[in-house]
Formats: sequence, C-alpha cells, structure tokens
Amino acid sequence: MMHTFSRRSLLLGGAATLAIAACSPASADKVDGDASTDPYADTTWRKLTDAEWQERLPTEAYRVLRHEHTERAFSSPLNDEKRAGTFHCAGCDLALFDSDRKFDSGTGWPSFWDAIPGAMGMKPDNRLFYTRLEYHCARCLGHQGHRFNDGPAPTGQRWCNNGLALTFKPA
Repeated sequence: MMHTFSRRSLLLGGAATLAIAACSPASADKVDGDASTDPYADTTWRKLTDAEWQERLPTEAYRVLRHEHTERAFSSPLNDEKRAGTFHCAGCDLALFDSDRKFDSGTGWPSFWDAIPGAMGMKPDNRLFYTRLEYHCARCLGHQGHRFNDGPAPTGQRWCNNGLALTFKPA
C-alpha cells in the first residue's frame, strides 16, 4: 500500500518534531570541568538525588534547574528587577550575577553581559539545528540558561537566564 503525504502533513510533522526537540531535556553531556580541580565536586549539593531535588524545589523551578526546561518568556518578575544586589542560584544559593551586569535584552528573560567568575560550568546544547552554549551553576549543576554572542559591551555576551533558576538578594 502506498502512502501519500500532503504538504500540510509534512509541515505539521516537521513543526511537531521541532517542538519536541526544543522541549526535550538536553543530551547527557557533562558540564565542563575537571573533577580534580572542581571545588564543588564533593559537596552535599552534588550528592542530592533527583527525588531530594524534587522535594526541595517548587515544581517549575525543579523542571528548569534539574531537567533543563525553559520557562515562558516574560513570565519572571526578575526580568524587571533593577535594584542593586546579587542574583543567586535558586537551587543552592551560589552567587551567579551582580546586578550591575544585568541589561534589558528584550527577550523576556533576565539577561546579563557576564557572570561572576567561577560561578558557571558550560556545555554545548545541540537540541536545535545549531549548537548553543548552555550554562549551569558550578556548585549544584542546576541549569540556568544559554549564552549568546549578541550582547552589549564590554563582553558582547548575553547570558539569557531562566528567572525560575534565580533568586535576588538586594544590596
């Protein structure tokens, strides 16, 4: 039996495939870092089980931090946060960004032009049709977001972060 596909079926199938790929957890690649020089390798944060993380975190924060999901654009109150202070990992409270490095990227997610040195681990994310650079908290390995090279001076970088993965502590 021969099957024929309409253009509409092919387009809808392709769109569904892209949506599934974009929403699926990233590959099992490890966050860059040498265990022998990793100051957080033996911490309690790295020993927590998935069930323990699920118990500690609100449902949506758990999905972002532990399963690399992305929150809906323009849904985080931290996108509009303009006070002086520090943005911390919502999983383990490690300081990740200083507020003076935050800028309005217009993307709908809190964006920064640089992170606090040593606060992040990086890995490639190949879930879409191109490679993005994904970053995670260096201490608990919680997924934060993706770094792009379309930000402002002085770095030219845009660290596009999930607001659910952050807490803010005013100065």
